[in-house]
Amino acid sequence: MADDKKKKAEESQEEGGGGGKKKLIIIIAAAVLLLLAIGGGLFFFLKPEPIPEEELDPGMKVPVPEITQSTEIGPMIEIKEFIVNIISEDGRHYVKAALTLEINKEEAKEEVNKRMPQIRDAILLLVGNKTYEELHDLQGKKQLKAELVSKINSFLQNGKVKAIYFTDFVVQ
Repeated sequence: MADDKKKKAEESQEEGGGGGKKKLIIIIAAAVLLLLAIGGGLFFFLKPEPIPEEELDPGMKVPVPEITQSTEIGPMIEIKEFIVNIISEDGRHYVKAALTLEINKEEAKEEVNKRMPQIRDAILLLVGNKTYEELHDLQGKKQLKAELVSKINSFLQNGKVKAIYFTDFVVQ
């Protein structure tokens, strides 16, 4: 019986030693998992927020072609002064402007004069759909020129507008 008690005591010590190793491995694994969870949480929650892009007016995204300076100046056609109400949130604003069209051929001068009502209509519609803020800065004026050239060239058949020059431009 004494031998049986010794054997049971020895077996319980061997099991206890193995059980202690298992407990140690489980504790270490739990500690590693806990550290990984804390590290991941810190990484995701403490990283800097991305800087939001400023929302620009969609009209500002339209590419504006640069007006190239050619050595040869084409025929010029003057468009008389006009006054247009423009879009504004804080009251009534208007544009008073006069401009000159530079065309690429002398032959197109007659067509431009015949289509002057269409040209003036296109100018009035394009300018009238602009806001006070758009027409108040240089970029807005350049964009308006590019849009006017494109619109006028869309219905000219014998020639094209090379450039537009504002000879008078007041925004109030």
